[in-house]
Amino acid sequence: MKKIKVGIFGFGRGSTLTGDLLAADAEIVAVCEKSQKKLQDAKNKLGNTAAYYEDFDSFIAHDGLQAVLLTNYFHEHSEYAIRCLEKDIHVLSECLSNATMAEGVRLVEAVQKSKAKYMLLENYPYMLFNQEMKKVYDGKTLGKCLYAEGEYNHAGNPYGDGDRDTWNAIRSLYDSERHWRWFVPRTYYVTHSLAPLMHATGAMPVRVTAMPVYAPLPRDCDRASYVGERAAIITTLNDDDSVFKFTGCAAFGASENSYRLCCENGMMENVRGTSGKVMLRYNEWQIPEGKQAVNFYAPEWDDPDVELIKSAGHGGGDFCVIREFLNCIREDRKPVFDVYFATRAASVAILGHRSMMEFGVPYDIPDFSKPEDRDRWRNDTLSPFHYSDGRTPTMPCCSRPDFAPSQQQIDNFNKILKG
Repeated sequence: MKKIKVGIFGFGRGSTLTGDLLAADAEIVAVCEKSQKKLQDAKNKLGNTAAYYEDFDSFIAHDGLQAVLLTNYFHEHSEYAIRCLEKDIHVLSECLSNATMAEGVRLVEAVQKSKAKYMLLENYPYMLFNQEMKKVYDGKTLGKCLYAEGEYNHAGNPYGDGDRDTWNAIRSLYDSERHWRWFVPRTYYVTHSLAPLMHATGAMPVRVTAMPVYAPLPRDCDRASYVGERAAIITTLNDDDSVFKFTGCAAFGASENSYRLCCENGMMENVRGTSGKVMLRYNEWQIPEGKQAVNFYAPEWDDPDVELIKSAGHGGGDFCVIREFLNCIREDRKPVFDVYFATRAASVAILGHRSMMEFGVPYDIPDFSKPEDRDRWRNDTLSPFHYSDGRTPTMPCCSRPDFAPSQQQIDNFNKILKG
């Protein structure tokens, strides 16, 4: 199998994907990282098999570089993707693809001009239960999807209580008071809940509304955020007249990732608290041959790379999405999660936040394959984030714009960061 020469930009999240890249027959030839500690981590892990850079332009000029894995800050992917695409370097980008509407426009137009592939590194559709739901849906026994739900929920302990593992986890995710995780609106980290529904059904959102679940953390806890919501409850109308309801990244108890498809002939879901089992149910008058009205089972992998998948992160999704990307390059075919898929999900995230701030006012979701839709949003640069180049937020990150963490929260948090 032809090896693809890959570079990694951002060796925090990127460090967790090196094994999957190598297992999928990629050759890691370069790493770019601004943090000296993480750059040293890369050298310790990869040795002299790769070159190491602090400057991005020098990194993408590396001799023979074919593809770049973008695992830098959540809200700063698009500009680096565009710079790769301009050099016809393939891009696998962590989600979100773009943090502003204007970035989405520029990203799509860069892909259209480039000879390179662009794919979103969205791993949750590749979890076994989500692949099983897509397989069953594609089999057409359920009929058309009418309504679907997706929930990505992680409730972290707000009190570190001196626990070394908890504090080390915080230090691995944050580096300053302006880190994006302090400011990420609850609708923005949306692809883990939305993408499995889009992938399983093929439906694309065309209108979005959202409501805030405002419940700030205790004012004396060890975590600090400028976002007061625990979740956003998002609803989309889709291009096939179906409706989705889903969260962004939620933080109510108990933590769980769950999905449900409700269709003409029945419904299917992964059942909470069962370690990945699924429930497939049919109308009593529409039971397919070989099935029962109620089918409760644990799906099994049917994949030649099953052992590599089982050892990968995010339920095997990390390996599967990387393998798909590399095979798209080798076979010169369209990526599953291409730039139009990616920017549609990002538009849901961005405009969903605006809907949430207005307590449910609907927003139409653009289709950036259409020039007229791109022109409408070309100059919309509103963002809730601080940027590495010094740019500051131009819109609130919370549905209550005057919300801020307490000084005690900030002090507690900074104490943890400083070790």
